[in-house]
Amino acid sequence: MEESWKDPVVARREAIAGLTTFLTMSYIVVANPLILGQAGLEVSAVVTATVLAAALGSILMGLVGRLPYALAPGMGLNAFFTYDLVLRHKVTPEQALGLVTWSGILFVILSATPLRREVARAIPQHLRGAVGAGIGLFLAFIGLKSAGLIVDHPATLVSLGTLDRRHVIFLVGLLVAAGLYRQRKPYAFLVAIVGATALAFVLGRPEHLKPHEWASMPAQLSSPPDLSLLLRADLSGAVSSALLAPLVTLFFTDLFDSLSTFLGVSEAAGLVDEQGEPLGLDRALAVDALATLGSGLVGTSPATTYIESTAGIEAGGRTGLTAVVAGLAFLPLMFFSPLVGIVPAFATAPVLVLVGALMTRGFSGERPFEEQLPAFATLALIPLTFSITTGILWGLILHPICFLMARREREVRPMGWVLLVVSVTLLIAEKGVS
Repeated sequence: MEESWKDPVVARREAIAGLTTFLTMSYIVVANPLILGQAGLEVSAVVTATVLAAALGSILMGLVGRLPYALAPGMGLNAFFTYDLVLRHKVTPEQALGLVTWSGILFVILSATPLRREVARAIPQHLRGAVGAGIGLFLAFIGLKSAGLIVDHPATLVSLGTLDRRHVIFLVGLLVAAGLYRQRKPYAFLVAIVGATALAFVLGRPEHLKPHEWASMPAQLSSPPDLSLLLRADLSGAVSSALLAPLVTLFFTDLFDSLSTFLGVSEAAGLVDEQGEPLGLDRALAVDALATLGSGLVGTSPATTYIESTAGIEAGGRTGLTAVVAGLAFLPLMFFSPLVGIVPAFATAPVLVLVGALMTRGFSGERPFEEQLPAFATLALIPLTFSITTGILWGLILHPICFLMARREREVRPMGWVLLVVSVTLLIAEKGVS
């Protein structure tokens, strides 16, 4: 442990910061099981897996990375797990967990080589922003669908749903979450989910909705941790040429997410060197890679570093003790998985939409067409094709081609051309499993 942790003043400051970070990201214990539950995984088991991934990843970041960054299964990555891997590509939940595990293994291997930085630098900033914004739109789309605001339509594919009490609850939840977030309250998302659930009990279920689509009290409020997903990952079943494109997409999405978060959080904390590079980046990426690997083994989508760590940093967190405290705070939640069953899908919809909106912040400003077109293709194709894979691959294909057309080919890194060839190959391969 760091020497400064022995100072009572420092320890108190870091403990408060860790609890602040925990409160800010604790909503994932509700949101993640509800999303992965749609993939066929038992909600109670996903609660346990989510808590384990968040606790172990955060504690590891604190002890090994020695940084105040907390981890948990990532929003966007969990949507990819459910809607892209399981529902779109028709892989079993166990195979999807196997893909998460293999992605973690690749991440760990890459983190041990200089190739990691080269791959990261080959992805231009405008494409990274587009990936985040595209996933943000994807999350917002899922949230609007969960709230019943978007429904199937035979002519236009999607349409505005018939307004009912869910939409009132959604609007109230969204305003509460946005208002508290604007005031920098660490419990903004959690209060929005709890408040929306409570309002559902007050207003009552509309007749056209089934009981399981509404809020309902469980038979018990606590239960022993459900460890049924532990080591359930199907590693051999995930080894298939048809699943190569989703595996690579999962790997790159996790890598982009980690790098973007480290850059943003380190700048907010002032944890950068003279060149503006995040301090301890190698250690942090290594821990993030191990967290992804561990997520697949305990039974959830990939854990990643949370941008919500900035809340703890603003509260004074500067050492790994902040992450350790945040991780420990997750552990008691393993015993309250029945409470997640109270929450209907539409109660988490405001958080999905708000998180999606926040993820589009990196995609703004006027750009020349050779940057705008690949970025827009990534941004638009992720939600409109309901596939994160398709959006990222087309962005990586269009980037070097557009730069070549604009006579800026010298600005494309050699790895960028390699990724062009890989993306074309994966896109062709993916067509066979679409």
